[in-house]
Amino acid sequence: MPSTITAEKARLRRQALDWLATLSSQARIAGDESLFRRFLALPQIESARTVLLYHGMDTEPDTVRLLSPLWDMGKQVCLPRCLPGNQMEARLVQRDSTLIRHPYGMLEPGLDCPLIPPDQIDLVLVPGLAFDRSGGRLGRGGGYYDRWLAGFSGITAALCRDGLLMEAIPRLPHDLGVDLVITETSLYGPSAPG
Repeated sequence: MPSTITAEKARLRRQALDWLATLSSQARIAGDESLFRRFLALPQIESARTVLLYHGMDTEPDTVRLLSPLWDMGKQVCLPRCLPGNQMEARLVQRDSTLIRHPYGMLEPGLDCPLIPPDQIDLVLVPGLAFDRSGGRLGRGGGYYDRWLAGFSGITAALCRDGLLMEAIPRLPHDLGVDLVITETSLYGPSAPG
């Protein structure tokens, strides 16, 4: 059974990447604007004190553009730092923090940025290639977030382009979904309103 799920997830990853390859830069920028507007308007963001973002790269939403608005709202913002063994940690970043280019290509905080434990983070923006309406998540296969989120009890949210909202994402026992899936046009998931 797991091998069938693994194969289906690989097929869905290819499908998502093929769809992303057709997206123009103008459509990507317009989509990002809608996603960010909806994300920043969430009541869960309003009530959050500390938020963990990710550094979007390639075809992902350009989430670095969320840093300034969140700081302007008085939020503490963390970014993940990759560790050996497909582990990660959250570190606090500020306007003057120096970010370092990871070999995977994303920017991450240095060791001089304060380490923030999961229980001090209110909301995590979780990356993914695609999602479903119940919060199912199709990641890139590294398992970094599944491992880190296993010890997290706050709210999880994701940005998902409308074209990447799938009917159903197959899940293995260790695959964790998200509470909120934010698309350009709607909200889905267990914590979505009504």
